[in-house]
Amino acid sequence: MLRGSRGTSELNILPNLLMATSIMSDLTPTQPATGVKNIVLVHGTWADGSSWAKVIPLLHAKGYHVTAVQNPLTSLADDVASTKRALALQDGPTLLVGHSWGGVVITEAGNDPKVAGLVYVAAAAPEEGQSFLELVQTAPATPGNDEIRPDSYGYVSMSPKGIMEDFAQDLPKVEQQLLIATQGPQAFTALKEKVTQAAWKTKPSWYIVAAHDRMINPDLERTLAKKMKATTITLPTSHVAMLAQPDKVAAVIIEAATTVGAAE
Repeated sequence: MLRGSRGTSELNILPNLLMATSIMSDLTPTQPATGVKNIVLVHGTWADGSSWAKVIPLLHAKGYHVTAVQNPLTSLADDVASTKRALALQDGPTLLVGHSWGGVVITEAGNDPKVAGLVYVAAAAPEEGQSFLELVQTAPATPGNDEIRPDSYGYVSMSPKGIMEDFAQDLPKVEQQLLIATQGPQAFTALKEKVTQAAWKTKPSWYIVAAHDRMINPDLERTLAKKMKATTITLPTSHVAMLAQPDKVAAVIIEAATTVGAAE
């Protein structure tokens, strides 16, 4: 995804997205029969909590209590702190889900005693003492790396071309334009910060490999899933699997929440 520092129509989607969310939220929720009922979702680089907008209604409809963290993307410590504040508000065991850079965040924040399990969605899962940049540099660079643009403030963003061709190439154009307009720049220094304790070593984990990922190398994703001994599913999607196939991603999250709850 990153190997160094190089690197009005979108509004039309909002009524449809809000309508879909309203319809899903109006479904009578069924309380999960067993399992963890709290789910905290952690977004990645160049995104915010709305990147889970298609998944949240599906989880709500099944009776889950869902919280989407708003990471500042200013440092690993800041993002972990945001996630831990969200965990502190949960009323019991929680499933922690991370996409992309969010995988680094949940690897650190997942050591919180409330966390019962981890779900990685096309995400980084560093070792202890390893940073995001060090991890992705263990695999060949992906095409999206060439579309990363640094600014004079020490932050990096994706070019519009990168969003459309490498980040979310399987989404409709109107959704791609929305991502371009709302992307959150990431502090480049955050990507050099190292994980101190890898939660996946002690917590049950699930991993969704995005087979057509052009940001994080899919082969690296498979390697990470195997190393973590994670329950693994591969989806034929871009980097943003939760937007491309939200039903499949929600199904994995529900399976994980049910499994870790039954094991308690």
